[in-house]
Amino acid sequence: MHIAILTFDAFNELDSLIALGLLNQVKQPDWRVSIAAPTTTIRSMNGVVMERQIPLEQAVEADAVLIGSGMKTRDVVADDSLMARLTLDPARQLIGSQCSGALLLARLGLLDRLPVCTDLTTKPWVEEAGARVLEQPFFAEGNIASAGGCLASHYLAAWVIARLAGTEAAESAIHYVAPVGEKQAYVERAMAHIRPYLAD
Repeated sequence: MHIAILTFDAFNELDSLIALGLLNQVKQPDWRVSIAAPTTTIRSMNGVVMERQIPLEQAVEADAVLIGSGMKTRDVVADDSLMARLTLDPARQLIGSQCSGALLLARLGLLDRLPVCTDLTTKPWVEEAGARVLEQPFFAEGNIASAGGCLASHYLAAWVIARLAGTEAAESAIHYVAPVGEKQAYVERAMAHIRPYLAD
């Protein structure tokens, strides 16, 4: 299984890297998680420079694609040449957006009247794009999911793990990264958010 995390210039470290860390808790021979970016290096909103692992075009072939957020997401969505490089397919891929990543879901025509979760700053822009924004941290229907708020990124990652590797693997991943003394509470809360959307 290959999971690609789309990450663009001025990216939010919490959105891309929490998901990366959590997804990499799955230790299966065919499990691979990659940062996908349009350029060989990308700079975060706080100045951290990171090298991509794969180009955007390879994300098109991944089993799951998570769309990270950042300060320049509206610029990304407005870049026709960049958006043309993304042909995602929810019929064969799990696709999830984090915060302003919901703008890409809308631009790619993947919402089809689905409501989404996003952060408070992005909410008016997502609504302007024609989507209904939910006041909750996570939502999924079928193979499309969205999370709102940086620290909801572990819900998005746990949903991907549960869908591709099972709920035990998701619980184990959350348990590993959760604070000592609060592990069970973190697992229970995360699974309570994603479990209603696993029946699909």
